[in-house]
Amino acid sequence: MLINCFGYPSLIVPIDNIGIKDNISYEEIPVQILDRLVRKLRTKEVASVKVLWRNQFVEESTWETKEDMKMRYTHLFPS
Repeated sequence: MLINCFGYPSLIVPIDNIGIKDNISYEEIPVQILDRLVRKLRTKEVASVKVLWRNQFVEESTWETKEDMKMRYTHLFPS
C-alpha cells in the first residue's frame, strides 16, 4: 500500500551542479578541513581530520584519516 509523502522543498538538492554519471553515481569532493584530532590508542596515535564535503551540510561532515586525505587531496593541506 502506498502512502502520500509530502517533502520539504528546501531539502531538495538540485542535480544540475552535482554532475551525475550514467551509472547514477557521483564523486564527493572535499571542500574544507574543519577540525583536526589525534586519537591515542594503546600502541600508536592516529591523526584524523574532519572534512566538509561538497553538496553536504556541516552537520554531515565526516572524520577521515589524515594520511589518506593527504594522499588523495593534497590541495587541502598547505605545505
